[in-house]
Amino acid sequence: MESNLSRRERQIMDIIYEMNEASASEVVQAIEDPPSRTAIRTILGILVDKGFLVFRKMGREYIYKPTSPRKIAGQSAFRRAIKTFFDGSLEEALEAHFADPKSEIAEEEMKRLMKLIKNKRNKEKS
Repeated sequence: MESNLSRRERQIMDIIYEMNEASASEVVQAIEDPPSRTAIRTILGILVDKGFLVFRKMGREYIYKPTSPRKIAGQSAFRRAIKTFFDGSLEEALEAHFADPKSEIAEEEMKRLMKLIKNKRNKEKS
């Protein structure tokens, strides 16, 4: 579903996810190199039409909120990135991440990752 988003639509969704909900004015203030307020309102309307946002009226402004939790949207984006850049291979994606000298993984995070893999393996065996 999220693959239907333009770069600007994704920027706006990121802002609204970060804020939990936002008005067009708040989006304009938060976005880098913002287009006009009218353009932001138009894009918000498109996101409503695509089913990514819902809104409620508060005073003179509309307040926009995502229709799905950030985690679910993140899972979709993650799957799309792995499919697009790594031919669907999680192993290749992780290899690329680990090969990047800028990527740092704390020991505790490494332990949690290993535990996730072990739990996944156990679920598939049963």
